[in-house]
Amino acid sequence: MPAMSQAAEVAVPRAVDAPLARTARYATYAWGVLTFNLVVILWGALVRATGSGAGCGNHWPLCNGEMVPRAPALQTLIEFGHRLSSGLALLLILGLIIGAWRRFPRQHPARLGAAWSGIFILSEALIGAGLVLLQYVADDTRTARAWWVGGHLLNTFLLVGALTLTAWWASGGARLRLRAQGTVAVLLLAALAGVLLLGISGAITALGDTLFPVATLAEGKALTFSPTAHAFVRLRIWHPTLAVAIGALVVGAAAVALRRRRLPGVRQFAFAVVGLWIAQLVLGLTNVYLLAPVPLQLAHLLLSDLIWIALVLLSAAALADSTA
Repeated sequence: MPAMSQAAEVAVPRAVDAPLARTARYATYAWGVLTFNLVVILWGALVRATGSGAGCGNHWPLCNGEMVPRAPALQTLIEFGHRLSSGLALLLILGLIIGAWRRFPRQHPARLGAAWSGIFILSEALIGAGLVLLQYVADDTRTARAWWVGGHLLNTFLLVGALTLTAWWASGGARLRLRAQGTVAVLLLAALAGVLLLGISGAITALGDTLFPVATLAEGKALTFSPTAHAFVRLRIWHPTLAVAIGALVVGAAAVALRRRRLPGVRQFAFAVVGLWIAQLVLGLTNVYLLAPVPLQLAHLLLSDLIWIALVLLSAAALADSTA
């Protein structure tokens, strides 16, 4: 009898620990899906920066009319690789949704985050298909392309935000509560909106740098302020201007959240936001000085994504429902 009693005592904790272990594995998986999507985003930027958007022609989902291109050129390999990685991202997010419904009860915020991730990955695919089918790729300079590029960036950031929140909630983060959060909520929401706007302007600026490269800083300055230059070129001045203004808003929001919210994670995420923003400003100036080489464009985009993730996590931690 004593032996049976001891076995029962051991079995109970093990039974309790099993769901916790499964939840922890799901959280690890969610962070992994987020990381993989960052790779997909950078690959997509490589497609744009190298002019490889037409690598599969105007065919979608086929590549030059084939399921798998034979004897592909380098641009085709870059574009086809991006499509493959995007397809894998879709499957991984499908697994994220199924796992959320299996691991968490109804009304758990991780389910909501996973569902929105699924919606945004589908709209991401549709926007990508639209860019190809409407031929807003390669050397196309139609101004309508800016709307598609801006919408693509907006959807990408919303996808990253949804994936970040899914991983955060799966890791034990409390659900959000906006009511009665006062100035902190207003500033953080404004900062989030500002970063989205800045990201859109950055995407259009990067497109202009790709379509209208310059050989010297003086040439770039002359084109930027030329009334006859293409709209993509003349818009270049707005991105650094917005970066300074929105940077002040983001840093201010982080400082207020740090001072007024003594909640888990707020301090770490606030410092991460400020540190990443300073690094981004330095990298941005270097990018301009070196005339936007492709590696620096990719690094600039990666930092933008990391700032967005850190700001989303700061908002989730600072606006957590402490009563739940």
